[in-house]
Amino acid sequence: MERVSARKTAAPRVRRARGAQESLASIVLVFESIVAFLAGLAVFGLQALPAGIGQWWGIVAGSVIAVLMMLTAGLVRHRWAIAFGWVLQLTIVVGAIFVPALVLVALIFGAMWAYATIKGASLDRRNARLAAEAEQRNGD
Repeated sequence: MERVSARKTAAPRVRRARGAQESLASIVLVFESIVAFLAGLAVFGLQALPAGIGQWWGIVAGSVIAVLMMLTAGLVRHRWAIAFGWVLQLTIVVGAIFVPALVLVALIFGAMWAYATIKGASLDRRNARLAAEAEQRNGD
């Protein structure tokens, strides 16, 4: 006698399609989060904070910014997260008050963020237009 399984087979979950802007922006933020954490260590190691402020705040600030960048990387599908990413870019610029070398980091990652968000959105619009044209040709 054959045994019939009572378990239902669940259909595999379909992943949400990610656009170019979302993919590129999240990659930039995740890599920049590593640099932000290391920048916090540099602020601590160089004892760059003013007297009266514990140098360990450099590590705390770098860690908080790194975590915020990683969380934002997971949320870049929302418009507000893209805007918040720009705010995070500005925080790196502000960090240059304490360690001037962060200006270079801010320029490099700021340019990468700009490219990811602006060009990524352009690619998404183009891909949507091409998909709509293909659908019209197919008569669907």
